Amino acid sequence: MKLRNYQNDDETAVVSLWRRCGLLQNPLNDPRKDIAFCLAGGHGEILVLEDDGMVLATAMVGQDGHRGWIYYVAVEPDRRGQDLGRRIVAAAQARLKAAGVPKLHLMVRGSNTRVVGFYQRLGYMVEPVTTMSRRLDGVPLPLGHQMDDEKVVVTYLEMTERPSLRRLVPKVPRHALLRTYDMTVAFYRYLYDAVGQPWYWTDRKKLSDPELAAIIQAEAVEIYVLYVGGVPAGFYELDARNMPDMELAYFGIVPEFIGHGLGSYLLSQALETMWHHDPERVLVNTCTLDHPKALPMYQRFGFRPYDRREIPAPWQTADNVLDFA
Repeated sequence: MKLRNYQNDDETAVVSLWRRCGLLQNPLNDPRKDIAFCLAGGHGEILVLEDDGMVLATAMVGQDGHRGWIYYVAVEPDRRGQDLGRRIVAAAQARLKAAGVPKLHLMVRGSNTRVVGFYQRLGYMVEPVTTMSRRLDGVPLPLGHQMDDEKVVVTYLEMTERPSLRRLVPKVPRHALLRTYDMTVAFYRYLYDAVGQPWYWTDRKKLSDPELAAIIQAEAVEIYVLYVGGVPAGFYELDARNMPDMELAYFGIVPEFIGHGLGSYLLSQALETMWHHDPERVLVNTCTLDHPKALPMYQRFGFRPYDRREIPAPWQTADNVLDFA
């Protein structure tokens, strides 16, 4: 088995390996352009581990003048479990260390939990930092069911009559729906991020702890948390401060629990609770950053749109420095 630098006639084999390893899922990543850009910059190289002329593992390494980076770590799927991943990462580390680079960084997609464990076993740690990005080529990206250069469309819905709600039973065992009293800010922020981070919920992030506490601990605000197996799986927040209008201010399911029928169950419970207060109108709004099934579900339960507005997306506001990742 031989460790060497990338050669021009490796391109087809390397790109094929990256594709088989699932590294080319983003259609904006052109592997051939990435290879050319890495080698032309003067600060990067591609390491190849081969056996009998077959490319078995790769790692793209480089440095930015401050720290080292590693990309495109790939191991032939049929040869996993043979220590090839550890060997190619060790080789990348050795190259950067020999060049005087004091620290190596890498990025892993949040959904790729198996790879996180692999790097942790090699001594890497999850840093308490926020990685942010911005495209410089002007190519818009899909976010929610819109592109990131488009305005967010907010749909405002109302319900003016108590609906006929059928009894819904979640498909999961050991569930409980509990109202909270004097909810702590820390627990609320946890729920808000756990449910809303994939959908770019940001409004409550702008509030200080005292400002947020004044809302969530108000007598006219009710928050119910859904637990499944003792774990928070979703919540809804009811706001009766503007009665006779009552608002479903926040509603959602933790991503890991989506797909088990909990959304319909939780919404039916929220509506039952709200109409118990005998409001004239029940209000809710959703937008193009929310789950694509949110608007149809609200309408299926009897909500009707009464207004639509366009607003800037969170990342389109110059002074918005919140963490949307």
